[in-house]
Amino acid sequence: MAEEPENLTLQLLRRIDQRVQGLEVKIDRLTDDVNNLKVRTSGVEEGLAGVNRRLDRLDMRVDRIERRLELHDAAH
Repeated sequence: MAEEPENLTLQLLRRIDQRVQGLEVKIDRLTDDVNNLKVRTSGVEEGLAGVNRRLDRLDMRVDRIERRLELHDAAH
């Protein structure tokens, strides 16, 4: 009789250990996913900054063209 509770305790501890190991694997995967998202987000931000720079240059060029054609005052 004394061995049954001990075996039950060991069984429960083994189940808990298996669940903890499973959680560790899932946390490792989530950590990898978050790191990948950070890298991808940085890439998107860099790309967006490039697009914004191009739009700024285009805006300056359009303003210059409007001034040369004397359309700037009429447009605003």
